[in-house]
Amino acid sequence: MGVRHQGPGSARSVVRALDECSPDAVLVEFPADSAPLLRWVAAGLVPPIALLGHVADDPTTAAFWPLAAFSPEWQAFSWALRHGVELRPIDLPLAAVLAGSQAEGIDPSHEPMSDPIAELAAAAGDPEPERWWEDVVEHRGDGAPAFAAIAAAMGAVRPDPLVTADETEAQREAHMREAIRGAHRDDFERVAVVCGAWHVPALDTTLTTSTADRQQLAGSPRVKTAMSWIPWTHERLAARTGYAAGVESPGWYAHVFAHPGPDGVGRFLVDAARHLRGAGFDVSPDHLIGATRLAGALSSMRGRPRPGLAEVLDAADTVFADHRGHGVPGGVLMRRDLVVGDALGVVPDAAPQVPLARDLAASQRRCRLGSVAAARTIELDLRTPTGLARSHLLHRGAVLGLRWARLVEGRGSSGTFRETWEVHGEPTDAVRVVEASAHGTTLVAAATSVCVERAQSASRLVELHRTLDAALLADLPDAIPPCLEALRVGGAHHPDIGQLVDTLGPLADTLRYGDVRGTDRAAVGVVFDDFVDRALAALPSELARVSGDAAPAAARRIAAMHAALALRGDDVRLRRWRDVVATLAGSPSGLVAGRASRVLHDAGWWDSDRVGRRLARALSAASDPEAGAAFVEGFLAGSGTVLLHDSELLAIVDGWLSSLRGDVFEQVIPLLRRTFGAFEPAERRRLGWSLAGNEAPTAGFGGLDPDRVVAAAQLAGRLLGLEGDR
Repeated sequence: MGVRHQGPGSARSVVRALDECSPDAVLVEFPADSAPLLRWVAAGLVPPIALLGHVADDPTTAAFWPLAAFSPEWQAFSWALRHGVELRPIDLPLAAVLAGSQAEGIDPSHEPMSDPIAELAAAAGDPEPERWWEDVVEHRGDGAPAFAAIAAAMGAVRPDPLVTADETEAQREAHMREAIRGAHRDDFERVAVVCGAWHVPALDTTLTTSTADRQQLAGSPRVKTAMSWIPWTHERLAARTGYAAGVESPGWYAHVFAHPGPDGVGRFLVDAARHLRGAGFDVSPDHLIGATRLAGALSSMRGRPRPGLAEVLDAADTVFADHRGHGVPGGVLMRRDLVVGDALGVVPDAAPQVPLARDLAASQRRCRLGSVAAARTIELDLRTPTGLARSHLLHRGAVLGLRWARLVEGRGSSGTFRETWEVHGEPTDAVRVVEASAHGTTLVAAATSVCVERAQSASRLVELHRTLDAALLADLPDAIPPCLEALRVGGAHHPDIGQLVDTLGPLADTLRYGDVRGTDRAAVGVVFDDFVDRALAALPSELARVSGDAAPAAARRIAAMHAALALRGDDVRLRRWRDVVATLAGSPSGLVAGRASRVLHDAGWWDSDRVGRRLARALSAASDPEAGAAFVEGFLAGSGTVLLHDSELLAIVDGWLSSLRGDVFEQVIPLLRRTFGAFEPAERRRLGWSLAGNEAPTAGFGGLDPDRVVAAAQLAGRLLGLEGDR
């Protein structure tokens, strides 16, 4: 029985032919060493699923064999197990397939180098091979006669089946021929073989001898492998990742398999109408009738025996479009939700899998976060036990590199009480789980081990804090002490004070928001205070002499350290920091001096008069204009609010600009454009109004309407329960 992988018509033909011939044994093109796992087909597996095989010592060298309900192989497995018939997989063993592979997601299907379907379609005069194959095979399901025709067609395309440029393909076919001989030697009289159509001519056991085939297989490399069943999705089938025999429309193929014949089109459009109504579209019975008739008319115009997917979608795009003039056309929704579909397979808990995968599945069930085929967004409130448990689970998965969930909103550290995640089924995570199982048999143990290893190998303080933060987010108490110790030692010996300062901001965030997650912040506070003491001792000499390209980073670090200390709220260290910043305000670097002066102003450590004198000195006629522009850039630092609230400072800057000669102005204008260009548009407008001597409008659309203000105030009063018209 020559089939096309993931072909609904081929699958129906397999079932029909097996019913007619009642074989004693069913042999299927599938890895021969997967035989012990096939019993699970009748013991709780729900397609789409996939066989995952990987090298035992190298989980990244892996391959998938996906199966859907409309896969001929799945139907052959199910038929044999249902009828108690001998079932044997006969393809080259996984141990041989993976022996020469070094990359994740290798293609186990080994599709032929040429395209036999294209050749047959061309011979039939059809320029579209996929459409031709669907018309003559996948929309039919004629059983044994269909397989006889396929065998004859493939024999014409492949007149000398023993000649192949692919050594692996030759070994596969030799192995399958030997398996067929073995079934006959075991006294099975009627043997049914389900294989890819391309292989049919080569599986004639009279073409070669058993000795020749054994010699073909002799000496082929082998590796120790492990296998398990994993859930798959229709979306993954459409992506074809790691498997060349995927399909672009698995949802449609599932429908064609379940509802063959002309009536299937009408049923599909009925399902589409129900789905579109649920999405808010107006779809009436008249639309259904029109779409069904249009699909039939299109198939006749295009010379097809019955409507295919192209005709159904064209009809839907025409009839189910959103006539309100906005929104998503019905055909687009059909493609996303019905043509591809959101089916997700099920693998029983008792099926073979690594302990880490079992623990992950149990954790997902406890948190009600099982895998999903379609992406969905979940909001977590970390103040609730359920929200916190889900957050811990998702962050542990992130530590292990799993891609089934992604933090799409929030601070991304030990943050506030709210997190937003996008959860999506990612079957290839199964490989990552197998790989991570080397770190531990449970999710907590594996994530802890990964964090400890990262902390021990990190060379930058920022990387060390990132690892510590991940351990805190994932609630890995055994990983936190090693991470903190590595961070403390790294900070004590790291020669770059800049990196140490860069770590203070994230550490301060961890201290500030740690109470939301119930984490122990005392140890983190000790490391933070050590870092601050080192920075306070080194920064005056480190930053006072900075200039040139290093000045922007120095200015940013002054602001970052001030923000970190403000979050910490340590009055003693804040006073020491005030003295350091006052020293830096006299730096020869205009950028550093300007940023330090702004910190002194915003913290209230210098009054406006003192800040004004410092600004005036930096912008005096005796000073270098470029140094003055750098001071302005550092002082304003992306926000002109200080100029809006202090007319004297604005007058100093305005007077300095007005006094510049033309050539000097052209020299400093790039710095000034960068400074003022970073302001918010509203700030720039208000500065313009102030400099022009005008009052800024009270509203952007011509002021406020007094009557409407009163009405709004009265309504607010009633909502707040206030009496009268106050």
